[in-house]
Amino acid sequence: MSLSPSFLPSSAIVTRLRAAGCVFAEDEARLLIAEATTPAGLAAMVDRRVDGLPLEHVLGWAEFCGLRVAVDPGVFVPRRRTEFLVREAAVLAPPRAVVVDLCCGSGALGAALVATLDHAEWYAADIDPAAVRCARRNVVAAGGEVFEGDLYDPLPATLRGRVDVLLANVPYVPTEEIELLPPEARVHEARVALDGGADGLDVLRRVTAAAAVWLAPGGHLLFETSERQAPRAVDTVARDGLIPRVATSDELDATVVIATRPALPSGPGRDGGS
Repeated sequence: MSLSPSFLPSSAIVTRLRAAGCVFAEDEARLLIAEATTPAGLAAMVDRRVDGLPLEHVLGWAEFCGLRVAVDPGVFVPRRRTEFLVREAAVLAPPRAVVVDLCCGSGALGAALVATLDHAEWYAADIDPAAVRCARRNVVAAGGEVFEGDLYDPLPATLRGRVDVLLANVPYVPTEEIELLPPEARVHEARVALDGGADGLDVLRRVTAAAAVWLAPGGHLLFETSERQAPRAVDTVARDGLIPRVATSDELDATVVIATRPALPSGPGRDGGS
């Protein structure tokens, strides 16, 4: 239940948020007011936001692909640009797709994707215990399973060779550039969700090295990267036996690499053979 209008000092809230550097102060004020149930609670939420806590951590949720996704303090906040990756994955997913969301964070990507699919079988995994706890709230409610561990390690072995869509929102910020990130990310999100190593591609290399083992023939790995990193990421994908292509969205300033495991060739005993 939200506060009644008589308890809404909205202009004062907007002034405080704007002074703290919140670009969309009016929109944020409306969200905070709608979420609060008491004046004291509202004041505490505004204080946390003014202190630099990401809005999504203050609210306890983020909007992503039209879904309200639970996001706990310290957990990576899904970015709007990553909605482009989900849209690309939805086009590629076959009927009754098997979906895996690696480096899942809150589980937002997998949850958003399977919301567009019929009868998907899906799993998520993350190395960060806080992310796993948060993801369970989003993933289990949507019919998926969540595992804690390093990349593929915790996944059921029965998934090998069966995954149709592998989402891997790997960290891709070069280590030396972490300090250049906005404080909301640098201070309040787990470093393991941001730091991609010297060139930003360390975790990606580990994902692509084993992707062909887990993907079904014709299955797809999708990951986000920067425009600058895309050529090197494409080379990495190709070296690991996958067929790469790059998709971009100017609207969302997003770059996604799609890596496809080659389909099995036609021949005796296979469709198209004699």
